[in-house]
Amino acid sequence: MLKHFLAAALALTAVVLAPAAQAAWPDRPVRVVVTFLAGGANDIIARLMGDELTRRLGQQFIVDNRAGGGGNVGAEYVIHAAPDGYTFLQATAANATNATLYPNLSFNFLRDVEPVAGIYAVPLALVIHPGFPPRSVAEFIAYAKAHPGQIRYASGGIGTVSHIVGEMLKLRAGIDMVHVPYRGTPAVMGDLIGERIEAAFDPLPTSMPYIRDGKLIGLGITPATRSEAMPDLPSIGETLTGYEANPWIGLAAPKGTPDAIIRRLNAEVNAVLATDAFKKKLRDLGATPLPMTPEAFGALMKEDTQKWGDVIRAANIKAE
Repeated sequence: MLKHFLAAALALTAVVLAPAAQAAWPDRPVRVVVTFLAGGANDIIARLMGDELTRRLGQQFIVDNRAGGGGNVGAEYVIHAAPDGYTFLQATAANATNATLYPNLSFNFLRDVEPVAGIYAVPLALVIHPGFPPRSVAEFIAYAKAHPGQIRYASGGIGTVSHIVGEMLKLRAGIDMVHVPYRGTPAVMGDLIGERIEAAFDPLPTSMPYIRDGKLIGLGITPATRSEAMPDLPSIGETLTGYEANPWIGLAAPKGTPDAIIRRLNAEVNAVLATDAFKKKLRDLGATPLPMTPEAFGALMKEDTQKWGDVIRAANIKAE
């Protein structure tokens, strides 16, 4: 009888203490691994979100930059971290494309992480220099068909999302363009403005200032809908039905992270994204808030891994 009483008491204690332990999270600093170098748009927004989460949750959210391997170095670090709610990954669309680009990874991104929250999406813009004749997506496609292999389009590098969306345009529109890979946006912008290349797919946050001051012409953006940051810039899909690419950034956790922690962080991230102040910060950077449940973010990760994987295989893109 005493044995059964003690067992019941221990079980009751566990039930009472478990919610208390979860409610105590976080009780020490939380690490958010960013897979890019400090100073870029991804890093800046990670720090802005970290500041808001620090204020709301009472513990510091520390940005830990672990660049390398196209995002694989940081992803692998988080996947092998303890699933205790104190290490998260700033997951990006690169993690989705890497699943196909790097067939010999030591991990499976979709299998080995828990989706936590979407944060924002970054449209890519199809931009040209002012001396290049087309002034719309339709005219760009028509020019490419009339001059096969004569349009040189730049991206941030082989296998980057800016490369993949260009190959997707080629496949969907049935056109032939020459891909010119660069290492980063500054060199792309310099050569495009200098008319050494005709076009580029570039993140809206970096191309937007050049479009506004007339140094570049924006023809369209890759998401299905227009951006609040530049509402006059049409979606490529308005001309080319079915064309859509909306590179995303969110949070993921090591597999096995407690669901209560994931739900709590998801709620806090979505609360930050709902504020007018944070919406304005994203809009000023050319980004779009991406509030969603963990399940919806996981579905997006899976969908884009498949979609971009299909493009990578069809275009026979190989990682550098």
